[in-house]
Amino acid sequence: YSFENHSDCSVSRRKTSQDSILEPLCFPERPACSCSAVGVQSGGAELLVCLFCSESVPTQQKDALLRHLLLEHKLVIADVKLIADLAKYLLYWKGRFMEQSLTDFCSVIKTNSTGPVEKQEEYFLLCDVLPEDRLFREKLQQKRLEEVLEQQQREREDSSFHRLCMFCSEEFTGNRSSMLNHMAREHSFSIGLPDNIVYCDQFLDTLQDKLDNLQCLYCEKTFRDKTTLKDHMRKKAHRRINANNHEYDRFYVINYLELGKTWEEVQSEDDRELVEDEDDDWSDWRAHPLSAVCLFCEHQSETMEQIYTHMKESHGFDLHRLKTELNLKFYQQVKLVNFIRRQIHQSRCYGCQQAFDCRADVLRHLEAEGHMMALPEASAWDQPQYYFPTYENDALLCTLSDSEEDETDTTEHSEDVPVIAEDISNLRDIRQSSVLDQLLRSRASCS
Repeated sequence: YSFENHSDCSVSRRKTSQDSILEPLCFPERPACSCSAVGVQSGGAELLVCLFCSESVPTQQKDALLRHLLLEHKLVIADVKLIADLAKYLLYWKGRFMEQSLTDFCSVIKTNSTGPVEKQEEYFLLCDVLPEDRLFREKLQQKRLEEVLEQQQREREDSSFHRLCMFCSEEFTGNRSSMLNHMAREHSFSIGLPDNIVYCDQFLDTLQDKLDNLQCLYCEKTFRDKTTLKDHMRKKAHRRINANNHEYDRFYVINYLELGKTWEEVQSEDDRELVEDEDDDWSDWRAHPLSAVCLFCEHQSETMEQIYTHMKESHGFDLHRLKTELNLKFYQQVKLVNFIRRQIHQSRCYGCQQAFDCRADVLRHLEAEGHMMALPEASAWDQPQYYFPTYENDALLCTLSDSEEDETDTTEHSEDVPVIAEDISNLRDIRQSSVLDQLLRSRASCS
Protein backbone atom coordinates (compact mmCIF):
# COMPACT_ATOMS: atom_id res chain seq x y z
CA TYR A 1 0.00 0.00 0.00
CA SER A 2 1.13 3.54 -0.50
CA PHE A 3 1.88 5.51 2.65
CA GLU A 4 -1.13 7.63 3.67
CA ASN A 5 0.46 10.53 5.58
CA HIS A 6 2.41 9.49 8.67
CA SER A 7 -0.34 10.58 11.09
CA ASP A 8 -2.64 9.26 13.80
CA CYS A 9 -5.96 7.83 12.64
CA SER A 10 -5.63 9.57 9.23
CA VAL A 11 -7.23 6.66 7.44
CA SER A 12 -9.32 3.92 8.99
CA ARG A 13 -7.86 0.60 7.90
CA ARG A 14 -9.36 -2.85 8.09
CA LYS A 15 -7.48 -4.90 10.67
CA THR A 16 -7.07 -8.62 10.05
CA SER A 17 -4.38 -11.15 10.67
CA GLN A 18 -3.70 -10.98 6.95
CA ASP A 19 -2.89 -7.25 6.86
CA SER A 20 0.21 -6.86 4.71
CA ILE A 21 2.54 -4.34 3.10
CA LEU A 22 3.09 -4.99 -0.60
CA GLU A 23 5.98 -2.56 -1.16
CA PRO A 24 8.16 -0.23 0.96
CA LEU A 25 6.35 2.77 2.41
CA CYS A 26 7.74 6.27 2.26
CA PHE A 27 7.79 9.07 4.83
CA PRO A 28 6.33 12.29 3.40
CA GLU A 29 8.84 15.06 2.75
CA ARG A 30 6.55 17.46 4.57
CA PRO A 31 4.33 16.24 7.44
CA ALA A 32 1.42 18.39 6.29
CA CYS A 33 1.40 17.14 2.70
CA SER A 34 -2.07 15.88 1.89
CA CYS A 35 -1.74 15.28 -1.82
CA SER A 36 -2.47 11.83 -3.15
CA ALA A 37 0.21 10.12 -5.18
CA VAL A 38 -1.50 9.52 -8.49
CA GLY A 39 1.06 8.20 -10.94
CA VAL A 40 1.29 8.66 -14.66
CA GLN A 41 -0.77 5.56 -15.21
CA SER A 42 -4.41 6.60 -15.43
CA GLY A 43 -7.28 4.33 -14.52
CA GLY A 44 -9.25 2.80 -17.37
CA ALA A 45 -12.28 0.57 -17.80
CA GLU A 46 -10.24 -2.63 -18.20
CA LEU A 47 -10.31 -5.34 -15.58
CA LEU A 48 -7.22 -6.55 -13.75
CA VAL A 49 -7.17 -10.35 -13.75
CA CYS A 50 -5.52 -12.75 -11.32
CA LEU A 51 -2.60 -14.68 -12.80
CA PHE A 52 -3.80 -18.01 -11.37
CA CYS A 53 -7.58 -18.00 -10.88
CA SER A 54 -10.77 -16.32 -12.09
CA GLU A 55 -10.53 -13.37 -9.68
CA SER A 56 -10.71 -9.94 -11.37
CA VAL A 57 -11.17 -6.34 -10.20
CA PRO A 58 -11.55 -2.88 -11.81
CA THR A 59 -8.30 -0.98 -12.30
CA GLN A 60 -9.21 1.37 -9.45
CA GLN A 61 -9.00 -1.60 -7.05
CA LYS A 62 -5.43 -2.51 -7.97
CA ASP A 63 -4.37 -2.93 -4.34
CA ALA A 64 -7.13 -5.49 -3.75
CA LEU A 65 -5.77 -7.69 -6.53
CA LEU A 66 -2.17 -7.31 -5.35
CA ARG A 67 -3.28 -8.32 -1.86
CA HIS A 68 -5.09 -11.32 -3.34
CA LEU A 69 -1.97 -12.41 -5.24
CA LEU A 70 0.12 -12.11 -2.09
CA LEU A 71 -2.21 -13.83 0.37
CA GLU A 72 -3.78 -16.47 -1.85
CA HIS A 73 -0.97 -17.26 -4.30
CA LYS A 74 2.12 -15.94 -2.46
CA LEU A 75 3.19 -13.87 -5.48
CA VAL A 76 4.65 -10.37 -5.35
CA ILE A 77 5.05 -8.17 -8.44
CA ALA A 78 7.94 -5.74 -8.06
CA ASP A 79 7.59 -2.02 -8.89
CA VAL A 80 3.94 -2.23 -9.88
CA LYS A 81 3.67 1.55 -10.06
CA LEU A 82 6.22 1.60 -12.90
CA ILE A 83 4.20 -0.74 -15.15
CA ALA A 84 2.68 1.33 -17.95
CA ASP A 85 -0.34 -0.92 -18.57
CA LEU A 86 -1.00 -3.26 -15.65
CA ALA A 87 -4.01 -4.93 -17.28
CA LYS A 88 -2.01 -6.04 -20.33
CA TYR A 89 0.94 -6.98 -18.11
CA LEU A 90 -1.24 -9.33 -16.04
CA LEU A 91 -2.84 -10.91 -19.11
CA TYR A 92 0.60 -11.58 -20.61
CA TRP A 93 1.94 -13.33 -17.52
CA LYS A 94 -1.30 -15.24 -16.97
CA GLY A 95 -0.72 -16.83 -20.37
CA ARG A 96 2.97 -17.49 -19.72
CA PHE A 97 2.24 -19.19 -16.36
CA MET A 98 -0.14 -21.53 -18.17
CA GLU A 99 2.71 -22.55 -20.50
CA GLN A 100 5.54 -22.98 -18.01
CA SER A 101 6.18 -23.45 -14.30
CA LEU A 102 6.07 -20.44 -11.99
CA THR A 103 9.64 -21.09 -10.85
CA ASP A 104 10.90 -20.71 -14.43
CA PHE A 105 10.18 -16.98 -14.16
CA CYS A 106 10.11 -16.00 -10.49
CA SER A 107 12.66 -15.74 -7.72
CA VAL A 108 11.75 -17.88 -4.71
CA ILE A 109 11.93 -16.28 -1.26
CA LYS A 110 11.73 -18.56 1.77
CA THR A 111 10.50 -16.98 5.01
CA ASN A 112 11.63 -18.10 8.47
CA SER A 113 14.43 -20.07 6.82
CA THR A 114 16.12 -20.85 10.14
CA GLY A 115 12.91 -21.96 11.88
CA PRO A 116 11.01 -25.26 11.82
CA VAL A 117 10.16 -26.63 8.39
CA GLU A 118 6.42 -26.54 9.06
CA LYS A 119 6.61 -22.77 9.66
CA GLN A 120 8.56 -22.01 6.49
CA GLU A 121 6.73 -20.52 3.50
CA GLU A 122 7.81 -19.88 -0.06
CA TYR A 123 6.93 -16.61 -1.81
CA PHE A 124 7.51 -15.80 -5.47
CA LEU A 125 8.86 -12.51 -6.81
CA LEU A 126 8.17 -11.43 -10.40
CA CYS A 127 10.44 -8.54 -11.35
CA ASP A 128 12.34 -6.97 -14.23
CA VAL A 129 15.56 -8.79 -13.32
CA LEU A 130 14.09 -11.43 -15.62
CA PRO A 131 15.00 -10.27 -19.17
CA GLU A 132 11.59 -11.30 -20.53
CA ASP A 133 9.81 -9.22 -17.89
CA ARG A 134 12.08 -6.25 -18.52
CA LEU A 135 11.53 -6.35 -22.27
CA PHE A 136 7.76 -6.58 -21.89
CA ARG A 137 7.70 -3.65 -19.44
CA GLU A 138 9.73 -1.59 -21.91
CA LYS A 139 7.35 -2.59 -24.72
CA LEU A 140 4.36 -1.42 -22.67
CA GLN A 141 6.20 1.81 -21.83
CA GLN A 142 6.99 2.45 -25.50
CA LYS A 143 3.39 1.79 -26.54
CA ARG A 144 2.07 4.18 -23.91
CA LEU A 145 4.55 6.86 -25.02
CA GLU A 146 3.37 6.50 -28.62
CA GLU A 147 -0.26 6.84 -27.50
CA VAL A 148 0.55 9.96 -25.46
CA LEU A 149 2.42 11.59 -28.37
CA GLU A 150 -0.48 10.79 -30.70
CA GLN A 151 -2.89 12.37 -28.20
CA GLN A 152 -0.72 15.47 -27.95
CA GLN A 153 -0.58 15.75 -31.76
CA ARG A 154 -4.39 15.53 -31.94
CA GLU A 155 -4.64 18.34 -29.41
CA ARG A 156 -2.22 20.47 -31.44
CA GLU A 157 -4.26 20.01 -34.60
CA ASP A 158 -7.64 20.38 -32.91
CA SER A 159 -9.30 23.74 -33.70
CA SER A 160 -12.49 23.12 -31.72
CA PHE A 161 -11.00 24.31 -28.41
CA HIS A 162 -13.24 26.84 -26.68
CA ARG A 163 -12.74 28.01 -23.12
CA LEU A 164 -12.77 31.01 -20.78
CA CYS A 165 -9.65 32.01 -18.87
CA MET A 166 -9.74 30.76 -15.29
CA PHE A 167 -8.81 34.20 -13.91
CA CYS A 168 -10.69 36.61 -16.18
CA SER A 169 -13.55 36.65 -18.66
CA GLU A 170 -11.40 36.51 -21.80
CA GLU A 171 -12.48 33.83 -24.25
CA PHE A 172 -10.16 31.59 -26.27
CA THR A 173 -10.82 29.43 -29.32
CA GLY A 174 -8.59 27.45 -31.63
CA ASN A 175 -5.22 26.38 -30.28
CA ARG A 176 -4.89 25.64 -26.55
CA SER A 177 -1.49 27.29 -26.34
CA SER A 178 -3.04 30.75 -26.72
CA MET A 179 -4.87 30.37 -23.41
CA LEU A 180 -1.86 28.88 -21.62
CA ASN A 181 0.35 31.72 -22.83
CA HIS A 182 -2.28 34.28 -21.84
CA MET A 183 -2.50 32.95 -18.26
CA ALA A 184 1.29 32.95 -17.95
CA ARG A 185 1.69 36.45 -19.39
CA GLU A 186 -1.34 38.27 -17.94
CA HIS A 187 -1.90 36.40 -14.67
CA SER A 188 1.58 35.05 -13.88
CA PHE A 189 0.13 31.55 -13.79
CA SER A 190 2.16 28.99 -15.73
CA ILE A 191 1.68 25.25 -15.82
CA GLY A 192 4.64 24.73 -18.13
CA LEU A 193 5.46 24.89 -21.80
CA PRO A 194 2.50 24.02 -24.06
CA ASP A 195 4.73 21.53 -25.91
CA ASN A 196 5.10 19.51 -22.69
CA ILE A 197 1.35 19.40 -21.90
CA VAL A 198 -0.92 16.48 -22.79
CA TYR A 199 -4.56 15.78 -21.89
CA CYS A 200 -4.81 19.56 -21.65
CA ASP A 201 -8.61 19.69 -21.33
CA GLN A 202 -8.55 17.30 -18.37
CA PHE A 203 -5.73 19.31 -16.81
CA LEU A 204 -7.68 22.56 -17.10
CA ASP A 205 -10.86 20.86 -15.83
CA THR A 206 -8.96 19.65 -12.75
CA LEU A 207 -7.66 23.14 -12.01
CA GLN A 208 -11.02 24.77 -12.67
CA ASP A 209 -12.80 22.35 -10.33
CA LYS A 210 -10.44 23.31 -7.53
CA LEU A 211 -11.03 27.00 -8.09
CA ASP A 212 -14.81 26.43 -8.24
CA ASN A 213 -14.53 24.66 -4.89
CA LEU A 214 -12.66 27.70 -3.50
CA GLN A 215 -9.45 25.70 -3.19
CA CYS A 216 -5.94 27.16 -3.55
CA LEU A 217 -4.13 25.57 -6.50
CA TYR A 218 -0.83 25.39 -4.61
CA CYS A 219 -1.47 24.63 -0.92
CA GLU A 220 -5.01 23.32 -1.61
CA LYS A 221 -6.54 25.04 1.40
CA THR A 222 -10.25 25.88 1.08
CA PHE A 223 -11.57 29.42 1.61
CA ARG A 224 -15.00 30.91 2.33
CA ASP A 225 -15.35 32.97 -0.86
CA LYS A 226 -13.61 33.78 -4.16
CA THR A 227 -12.31 37.15 -3.00
CA THR A 228 -10.51 35.61 -0.02
CA LEU A 229 -9.11 32.86 -2.24
CA LYS A 230 -7.78 35.37 -4.82
CA ASP A 231 -6.18 37.51 -2.09
CA HIS A 232 -4.54 34.44 -0.59
CA MET A 233 -3.10 33.22 -3.90
CA ARG A 234 -1.82 36.70 -4.72
CA LYS A 235 -0.27 37.52 -1.31
CA LYS A 236 1.24 34.07 -0.78
CA ALA A 237 2.45 33.80 -4.40
CA HIS A 238 0.37 30.64 -4.72
CA ARG A 239 -0.77 31.35 -8.26
CA ARG A 240 0.97 28.19 -9.40
CA ILE A 241 0.65 24.45 -9.01
CA ASN A 242 2.53 22.35 -6.48
CA ALA A 243 5.24 20.24 -8.16
CA ASN A 244 4.98 17.73 -5.29
CA ASN A 245 1.36 16.97 -6.14
CA HIS A 246 1.63 13.85 -8.29
CA GLU A 247 -1.96 14.23 -9.40
CA TYR A 248 -0.54 16.40 -12.20
CA ASP A 249 2.18 13.97 -13.38
CA ARG A 250 0.09 12.42 -16.14
CA PHE A 251 -0.42 15.80 -17.83
CA TYR A 252 3.28 16.21 -18.71
CA VAL A 253 4.78 14.36 -21.67
CA ILE A 254 8.22 14.23 -20.04
CA ASN A 255 6.89 11.86 -17.38
CA TYR A 256 6.32 9.22 -20.05
CA LEU A 257 9.77 9.32 -21.64
CA GLU A 258 11.82 6.83 -19.64
CA LEU A 259 10.79 3.68 -17.81
CA GLY A 260 10.69 4.15 -14.06
CA LYS A 261 11.95 7.74 -14.07
CA THR A 262 10.13 10.99 -13.44
CA TRP A 263 11.02 14.25 -15.14
CA GLU A 264 12.95 15.31 -12.00
CA GLU A 265 15.23 12.27 -12.23
CA VAL A 266 15.78 12.73 -15.97
CA GLN A 267 16.57 16.41 -15.37
CA SER A 268 19.03 15.58 -12.58
CA GLU A 269 20.87 13.18 -14.89
CA ASP A 270 21.20 15.95 -17.48
CA ASP A 271 22.50 18.28 -14.76
CA ARG A 272 25.10 15.70 -13.70
CA GLU A 273 26.38 15.43 -17.27
CA LEU A 274 26.85 19.19 -17.37
CA VAL A 275 28.64 19.21 -14.03
CA GLU A 276 31.07 16.51 -15.16
CA ASP A 277 32.34 18.87 -17.86
CA GLU A 278 33.08 21.61 -15.34
CA ASP A 279 35.71 21.96 -12.65
CA ASP A 280 34.71 20.38 -9.35
CA ASP A 281 33.97 23.26 -7.04
CA TRP A 282 32.22 22.25 -3.82
CA SER A 283 32.92 25.48 -1.90
CA ASP A 284 29.28 26.52 -1.76
CA TRP A 285 27.81 23.04 -1.30
CA ARG A 286 25.45 22.56 1.62
CA ALA A 287 24.34 19.11 2.69
CA HIS A 288 20.62 18.49 2.96
CA PRO A 289 19.95 17.80 6.65
CA LEU A 290 19.25 14.16 7.44
CA SER A 291 15.91 13.99 9.21
CA ALA A 292 14.87 10.88 11.15
CA VAL A 293 11.29 10.10 12.15
CA CYS A 294 10.25 8.73 15.54
CA LEU A 295 9.12 5.09 15.64
CA PHE A 296 5.84 6.04 17.27
CA CYS A 297 4.79 9.55 16.20
CA GLU A 298 5.41 12.27 13.59
CA HIS A 299 8.29 13.90 15.46
CA GLN A 300 11.38 14.47 13.30
CA SER A 301 14.92 15.43 14.32
CA GLU A 302 17.98 16.33 12.30
CA THR A 303 20.37 14.60 14.71
CA MET A 304 20.12 11.01 15.79
CA GLU A 305 20.79 11.75 19.44
CA GLN A 306 17.77 14.06 19.45
CA ILE A 307 15.49 11.38 18.02
CA TYR A 308 16.81 8.76 20.48
CA THR A 309 16.28 11.22 23.36
CA HIS A 310 12.77 12.03 22.12
CA MET A 311 11.77 8.35 21.96
CA LYS A 312 13.18 7.73 25.44
CA GLU A 313 11.63 10.77 27.14
CA SER A 314 8.31 10.95 25.26
CA HIS A 315 7.56 7.27 24.78
CA GLY A 316 9.76 5.40 27.24
CA PHE A 317 11.50 3.51 24.44
CA ASP A 318 15.28 3.16 24.76
CA LEU A 319 16.80 1.68 21.60
CA HIS A 320 20.37 1.99 22.95
CA ARG A 321 19.42 -0.03 26.04
CA LEU A 322 17.77 -2.76 23.97
CA LYS A 323 20.86 -2.96 21.77
CA THR A 324 23.09 -3.42 24.82
CA GLU A 325 20.84 -5.82 26.76
CA LEU A 326 20.15 -8.07 23.77
CA ASN A 327 23.64 -7.66 22.27
CA LEU A 328 22.11 -6.76 18.92
CA LYS A 329 24.37 -6.74 15.91
CA PHE A 330 23.83 -4.31 13.08
CA TYR A 331 21.45 -6.42 10.98
CA GLN A 332 19.48 -7.47 14.05
CA GLN A 333 18.90 -3.77 14.81
CA VAL A 334 17.77 -3.23 11.21
CA LYS A 335 15.25 -6.07 11.48
CA LEU A 336 13.99 -4.83 14.85
CA VAL A 337 13.42 -1.27 13.59
CA ASN A 338 11.64 -2.50 10.44
CA PHE A 339 9.52 -4.89 12.53
CA ILE A 340 8.38 -2.11 14.90
CA ARG A 341 7.74 0.25 11.99
CA ARG A 342 5.51 -2.32 10.31
CA GLN A 343 3.56 -3.16 13.46
CA ILE A 344 2.91 0.50 14.25
CA HIS A 345 1.88 1.20 10.64
CA GLN A 346 -0.61 -1.67 10.88
CA SER A 347 -1.88 -0.29 14.23
CA ARG A 348 -0.82 -3.39 16.13
CA CYS A 349 1.01 -3.75 19.45
CA TYR A 350 4.37 -5.39 18.75
CA GLY A 351 4.49 -6.80 22.28
CA CYS A 352 1.18 -8.68 22.45
CA GLN A 353 -0.02 -8.45 18.79
CA GLN A 354 -3.35 -6.87 19.77
CA ALA A 355 -4.81 -4.89 16.83
CA PHE A 356 -6.40 -1.44 17.06
CA ASP A 357 -8.28 0.96 14.81
CA CYS A 358 -5.56 3.58 14.56
CA ARG A 359 -2.06 4.57 15.63
CA ALA A 360 -3.22 6.71 18.58
CA ASP A 361 -4.98 3.72 20.16
CA VAL A 362 -1.83 1.61 19.80
CA LEU A 363 0.30 4.24 21.56
CA ARG A 364 -2.18 4.55 24.41
CA HIS A 365 -2.14 0.77 24.81
CA LEU A 366 1.68 0.55 24.68
CA GLU A 367 2.02 3.18 27.42
CA ALA A 368 -0.85 1.90 29.60
CA GLU A 369 0.25 -1.74 29.48
CA GLY A 370 3.97 -1.01 29.72
CA HIS A 371 4.65 -2.72 26.40
CA MET A 372 7.02 -0.08 25.00
CA MET A 373 10.11 -2.10 25.95
CA ALA A 374 8.34 -5.48 25.93
CA LEU A 375 9.62 -7.12 22.77
CA PRO A 376 8.23 -10.48 21.65
CA GLU A 377 10.46 -13.52 21.19
CA ALA A 378 13.32 -12.94 18.77
CA SER A 379 11.76 -15.41 16.33
CA ALA A 380 8.94 -12.92 15.73
CA TRP A 381 11.16 -10.10 14.46
CA ASP A 382 14.55 -11.68 13.68
CA GLN A 383 13.36 -12.86 10.25
CA PRO A 384 14.71 -12.29 6.71
CA GLN A 385 11.61 -10.35 5.63
CA TYR A 386 12.62 -7.51 7.99
CA TYR A 387 15.91 -6.96 6.19
CA PHE A 388 13.79 -4.93 3.76
CA PRO A 389 12.93 -1.42 5.01
CA THR A 390 9.32 -0.74 5.92
CA TYR A 391 9.93 2.87 4.85
CA GLU A 392 12.40 3.17 1.98
CA ASN A 393 13.61 6.62 3.18
CA ASP A 394 13.99 5.66 6.85
CA ALA A 395 17.00 7.72 8.02
CA LEU A 396 17.00 5.91 11.35
CA LEU A 397 18.39 2.81 9.62
CA CYS A 398 21.41 4.81 8.41
CA THR A 399 22.54 5.53 11.97
CA LEU A 400 22.57 2.03 13.42
CA SER A 401 25.93 0.57 14.43
CA ASP A 402 27.41 -2.61 15.83
CA SER A 403 27.91 -3.19 19.55
CA GLU A 404 29.69 -0.57 21.67
CA GLU A 405 32.61 -2.96 22.13
CA ASP A 406 33.20 -3.05 18.39
CA GLU A 407 33.10 0.74 18.24
CA THR A 408 35.54 1.00 21.18
CA ASP A 409 37.94 -1.52 19.65
CA THR A 410 37.94 0.40 16.39
CA THR A 411 38.71 3.63 18.19
CA GLU A 412 41.52 2.09 20.24
CA HIS A 413 43.18 0.52 17.22
CA SER A 414 42.96 3.71 15.21
CA GLU A 415 44.84 5.69 17.88
CA ASP A 416 48.07 3.82 17.10
CA VAL A 417 47.95 4.55 13.38
CA PRO A 418 50.27 7.45 12.45
CA VAL A 419 48.75 10.07 10.14
CA ILE A 420 50.78 12.44 7.98
CA ALA A 421 49.31 15.94 7.88
CA GLU A 422 48.26 17.15 4.45
CA ASP A 423 49.77 20.61 4.94
CA ILE A 424 53.38 19.44 5.21
CA SER A 425 55.10 20.87 2.17
CA ASN A 426 58.71 19.96 3.07
CA LEU A 427 59.42 16.58 1.50
CA ARG A 428 62.53 16.10 3.67
CA ASP A 429 60.39 16.35 6.81
CA ILE A 430 58.02 13.77 5.41
CA ARG A 431 60.86 11.35 4.62
CA GLN A 432 62.40 11.77 8.08
CA SER A 433 59.09 11.21 9.84
CA SER A 434 58.02 8.39 7.54
CA VAL A 435 56.82 5.21 9.22
CA LEU A 436 58.55 3.11 6.54
CA ASP A 437 61.84 4.90 7.23
CA GLN A 438 61.54 4.10 10.94
CA LEU A 439 60.80 0.44 10.20
CA LEU A 440 63.81 0.14 7.88
CA ARG A 441 66.12 1.65 10.50
CA SER A 442 64.75 -0.69 13.15
CA ARG A 443 65.26 -3.69 10.86
CA ALA A 444 68.83 -2.61 10.04
CA SER A 445 69.73 -2.25 13.71
CA CYS A 446 68.36 -5.73 14.48
CA SER A 447 70.37 -7.35 11.68
